[in-house]
Amino acid sequence: MKRKAFFALMLAILLPAVGYLLVSYYSQRDTQMPGRYFYDSVNVSKKNGKDIYDTVWHHVSNMKFTNQFGKKVSLADLKGKIIVLDFFFTRCPSICPRLAKSMKRLQNSFTGENDSIVQFISISVDPVHDSVPELRKWAKKFNVDPDNWWLLTGNRDSIYNFGIKEIKANIADVNVDTAFIHTEDFFLLDKQRVVRGWYNGFDSTAQKKLVRDIPLLMLEKNNKQTFGQFLKGLFTNS
Repeated sequence: MKRKAFFALMLAILLPAVGYLLVSYYSQRDTQMPGRYFYDSVNVSKKNGKDIYDTVWHHVSNMKFTNQFGKKVSLADLKGKIIVLDFFFTRCPSICPRLAKSMKRLQNSFTGENDSIVQFISISVDPVHDSVPELRKWAKKFNVDPDNWWLLTGNRDSIYNFGIKEIKANIADVNVDTAFIHTEDFFLLDKQRVVRGWYNGFDSTAQKKLVRDIPLLMLEKNNKQTFGQFLKGLFTNS
């Protein structure tokens, strides 16, 4: 009787565990995760006489800025958050107002509990003119919610170094002039600050993909812990 009870208990534990693994395996195969595009180096090691290649992906440096409230902030302040950023300037007569409206629509898609998973960032490429008061005017004009949307200014050389060398804006958009960053793209960074894609701010299809890719990156951050948490809960409840 005890043996039957033991096997019944093991069956009750193993069936959901196997089911979980199967669902997890096939869902990962069916879901196309956002790619990684820029790498710093490739390490080569040997295993069983074969070369093993390990890509060292580019992690965006921890840039420090000043936000629309005059507060010093940095990317390190956003630990655990997905980042969507673009470049703009308040005197822009063409694409920047339209990009701000697109960013606002994105922000509206992640309101409430979801606003804790993503941070929206707009960085001025004309920081000499775009002072903190100018950023506040822009924020008011486009009804920016400051809880998870920063408008940023800072040192011009540092901003351009960040845009070109860290975000690689001129590689993502070949039309970018390195002397004046002006692009229609939104850039997506994961929680390790690795660039995972860029999306045209005026293309509705690209924007829908961006809305889909943000939560995918949030799922990705937990995928190493999920099965362990599942088993812990299983044994706790058994």
